[in-house]
Amino acid sequence: MSAVVCLVTAPVANAPRIAELAVERELAACVNVVPLVHSIYRWQGGVQTDEESLLVLKTTPAAVPALERLLDEVHPYDTFELVALEVSSGSARYLEWVGATVGPNARS
Repeated sequence: MSAVVCLVTAPVANAPRIAELAVERELAACVNVVPLVHSIYRWQGGVQTDEESLLVLKTTPAAVPALERLLDEVHPYDTFELVALEVSSGSARYLEWVGATVGPNARS
């Protein structure tokens, strides 16, 4: 079974709802919310810092476009982070569970 881990940062107040929607809509089998990360990044010509949450989503490659549409809908940033990392190996039972849990909405 093919799986990806997606990384998404979001404001602390928005992260739990984004995670919940991703699981409710069957776009991710599981989302870990790391409650506080200190982000330092270049934006609009300057260095910015923010306190954010990090979402770690376990999903399938087919679900990434639908996940991006969800983020377009609910994420407060115009330019949000969505990075999908291919899982090269792992627990076969876990990866099968991810594939079986991500639903048909993820393929549309």
